[in-house]
Amino acid sequence: MKRSRPAEVCTPRCEEVKFEDVRVYLVERKMGRSRRSFLTQLGTSKGFIVEDVLSDKVTHVVSENSQAASLWKWLKECASMDLPNVHVLDISWFTDSMREGRPVAVETRHLIQPTSAEGSTHTLMATVSQYACQRRTTTENNNKIFTDAFEVLAESYEFNEIEGRCLAFRRAASMLKSLPRAVRCLGEMQDLPCLGEHTKAVMEEILQCGCSFEVKKLLSDERYQTFKLFTSVFGVGPKTADKWHRRGLRSFSDILADRSIHLNRMQQSGFLHYGDISRAVSKAEARSLRNIIDGAARAITPAAILALTGGFSRGKEFGHDVDFIVTTPELGREESLLPEVIDGLKKQGILLYCDYHASTFDVAKLPIRRFEAMDHFAKCFLILRLEGSRVEGGLNSAEGDGRGWRAVRVDLVSPPMDHYAFALLGWTGSRQFERDLRRFAGAKRGMLLDNHALYDKTKFLAAETEKDIFAHLGLEYIEPWQRNA
Repeated sequence: MKRSRPAEVCTPRCEEVKFEDVRVYLVERKMGRSRRSFLTQLGTSKGFIVEDVLSDKVTHVVSENSQAASLWKWLKECASMDLPNVHVLDISWFTDSMREGRPVAVETRHLIQPTSAEGSTHTLMATVSQYACQRRTTTENNNKIFTDAFEVLAESYEFNEIEGRCLAFRRAASMLKSLPRAVRCLGEMQDLPCLGEHTKAVMEEILQCGCSFEVKKLLSDERYQTFKLFTSVFGVGPKTADKWHRRGLRSFSDILADRSIHLNRMQQSGFLHYGDISRAVSKAEARSLRNIIDGAARAITPAAILALTGGFSRGKEFGHDVDFIVTTPELGREESLLPEVIDGLKKQGILLYCDYHASTFDVAKLPIRRFEAMDHFAKCFLILRLEGSRVEGGLNSAEGDGRGWRAVRVDLVSPPMDHYAFALLGWTGSRQFERDLRRFAGAKRGMLLDNHALYDKTKFLAAETEKDIFAHLGLEYIEPWQRNA
């Protein structure tokens, strides 16, 4: 196969490039020059960068050539190409992306695989980064059979407060979620990062037997089942679950019948609304809640800024709660914003529970050199009454529930505007993505990153957007929908 020549006529670029981290090259062979020119113009009109020349800048090679052997032979002859870091894709990926108006997740059906097993392993597996912030992880998980098992094991270690092993399994699960296809044999594990002896042994057993017997044993273990049940209650963590388990309690009825147990306000609300808040929240419900919070904030100040964060901002269809950042450009005004929003929700009669934490944020105390699970911005943890009439398509209600409303968990955080980008990045998640972002900042750049700021040895680095933070760290920007690590 001859190397494709650059198109003779320069195709017009879109005024606004929307996807800077995606650079497409369309292979002319089989496609033809006129069709390639048309597809180039279509791509640039959608905000894509379509390269005229094949180089190491290219991230996605798109071909209509179904002969994988000849295509890969030609690619390997292109010395400028860094093959392990490029997706080689059928035209179906490009047409799917044009239809969606954004780069769709690379699925197995899109890939043009090398014919040799060795080439396939190297191309798809060998250069996976150990850091989630250098991987693109969509909601498409091709290794669910492994990651589901790892999540059970990680949770069990978390219940037992064995942090190192818990983190090891979460890190391994995160890496596997990012792979463009399923791991199908033991040999493919060899070059993958984040896999220790225990994780490899679990994967080997699943590949050979179809399941992990260690996981099956855990799922039927009485202690694990009890911890899983108790920690599903809002306000109950592993320490409380352990205390109740040690007292011989095994069910909700055991807890509620024991008069010596004094539940705090959060736990009382957790049991009261358990049926609702243990059920998934839909994207339509999240949109409705966004309208409610936005209205409450703008009633206080028209300049209010609201951002949906968490799983829904990463493209998930369902979540266990809904997270928002709410703030205002007027510095200092954000400190009184949340109490006023809470008052507004109370007046609407939809506030079922509120746990408000005033800001303890102090710039003079930055940087914070130890990891803290929660940032110091003003925040509140709420349970709101959501009416079905306000949700497009109706509520995600239990079968037979005729109330016409449900309780939903909502978290609000209010950072000052000059720290907004850091809070947005931190609250968008996922948890493993954020953990690895902080780890990368420290290990690779000698910087300190958290939800408040980015500190570079002697100074703080300002950022107005998430892209600014990625740029400071020397990382390619990863869109929120690609952070489901």
